[in-house]
Amino acid sequence: MKILYLGPISGTCLDRANALRRIGHDVEHIDLRKYLHKTPWIDRITWRLGGHWFEHWVAAGLDHSLTGKTFDICYVDGGEWVTPAVIEHLRKFAKVVLNYNIDDPLGPRDGARFKAYRQSLPYYDLVAVVRVENVAEAEALGAKKVIRVYRSADEISHAPRHLSAHDDDHWGCDVLFLGTWFPERGPFLLSLVKLGVPLAIRGANWHKAPEWPKLQAFWRGSGISGDDYAKAIQCAKVNLGMLSKENRDLHTTRSLEIPALGALLCAERTSEHQAMYREGHEALFWSDAKECAEACRIALANETDRQGIAKAGLARIKANGHYNEVIVRSILEAAVAQQ
Repeated sequence: MKILYLGPISGTCLDRANALRRIGHDVEHIDLRKYLHKTPWIDRITWRLGGHWFEHWVAAGLDHSLTGKTFDICYVDGGEWVTPAVIEHLRKFAKVVLNYNIDDPLGPRDGARFKAYRQSLPYYDLVAVVRVENVAEAEALGAKKVIRVYRSADEISHAPRHLSAHDDDHWGCDVLFLGTWFPERGPFLLSLVKLGVPLAIRGANWHKAPEWPKLQAFWRGSGISGDDYAKAIQCAKVNLGMLSKENRDLHTTRSLEIPALGALLCAERTSEHQAMYREGHEALFWSDAKECAEACRIALANETDRQGIAKAGLARIKANGHYNEVIVRSILEAAVAQQ
């Protein structure tokens, strides 16, 4: 099919667009942000007031880019600037308009950022969400058809890399948390430090943490991507999987990407994590800092068991099919079935 893909040309969004290409579709990928001024005020207004304020510029930009083109499907990834009027505009170019959102657009964390998304739910032909709660919430706001899917790793971006001695020297560490600072994460990681966990932290905004003076010595740098991201995870003996409470997470993309890279996942115990992996055999789980510290200590003390769990986790994610090509195919099939 010919697919118009709307979303950032970076990160996991780009991975999903490329997955559509790999399974045989003709994809035109447009980042709607390019139609708006480069000033950071655009993003601040979107987060504080909503992206619906910019629908005129989005619609005009799409007209300029797409005049004379037609598509079988428009696949909106995210949708903070896609209003009902923009969707009706898109129907001049695409027969079907669907939405996939990896965030929690119906939850409390992101404020007004997804106001346009919420307004637009009745206008999409299909809405794909990654939380059970979002299904009923989207239907209550008028969505015609809602499906729930798990997040996914990418077959290419999250395939294990060949590691050199230099990689091990540069990226190697005992216990890694790779992720952005959120308020609940600082106290937890500080507790691990106090319990003697040999911790390394990578990610953005950690200077905002009240615990920063005590955590700064464990911070290895800001967010990373691409090969650096993959190698950092592969070279860590244990990778922590932490959730965003305000985002109502029961699993995150890290829950799939870490095992897909052949690395050991040590994550918060949730119903979804337990459904994905056998505890103690394919991943390690914990419910508090003390249990997490003990799991790390045992894993670090036994290399054979640690590598065996990581290997089994990789086999399990392959068996589960929590990969982009599988997920995007299922979303397209559901959209086509709606017609």
